[in-house]
Amino acid sequence: MAVKEFPHHVGIIMDGNGRWAKAKSLPRSKGHVQGLQATKNIVAHVAKSPIPYLSLYTFSTENWTRAQEEVGALMNLIATHLKAQLPFYHEYGIRILHSGDKHRLSKQIIKDLDEVEAKTAHHTQLTLNLLIDYGGRDEIIRAAQRVLAQELALNQESLRQHLDQPSLPDLDCVIRTAGEERLSNFMLWQSAYAEMIYIKTLWPDFTPKEFDLAMTSYQNRHRTFGGE
Repeated sequence: MAVKEFPHHVGIIMDGNGRWAKAKSLPRSKGHVQGLQATKNIVAHVAKSPIPYLSLYTFSTENWTRAQEEVGALMNLIATHLKAQLPFYHEYGIRILHSGDKHRLSKQIIKDLDEVEAKTAHHTQLTLNLLIDYGGRDEIIRAAQRVLAQELALNQESLRQHLDQPSLPDLDCVIRTAGEERLSNFMLWQSAYAEMIYIKTLWPDFTPKEFDLAMTSYQNRHRTFGGE
């Protein structure tokens, strides 16, 4: 029987900003700016839906290897928009969480992340998990290190409780745009039984209507979690 309810936790690999810019003969940074607007549109849309959790692959551990100019532009976007979006988060009742390793982030970004998390902690409409300097393998290693540092038995439950955001449920579905069909180190632990939805649209052109079509695809699938 197909699933008819909405997923509890959706993850999105927001791919295609660079290709969008290249197709228009624009700098890659322009693609990221346009992608940010698409992100805001989708977040607002999800906040008005029954979906309580959304995780966005904002900046991966592998993204540091990109050209310095592009990395700088991405970090600047993050730095200038974290606190600037507070009125938006308050308007839509969005709680902000961060997943990832903060050690390579600037002191200002870390400060802003902490402040935004604190100032939105009371919101309950949507929990938005921003993956910044995040890698799935890296998260699992860091979780294991936390378990061992506390001299606990290393098992599935103890590791889960020491992930970056242990309060989040596992992913029900993962959407990836731009036609690529791989996880790219995205929430490897949490996506163990996620439904994968691949979409050809480049992220800056991804719309709430296409998100709804992805949700229809999810609702028409039969989930067994290995039981059949």
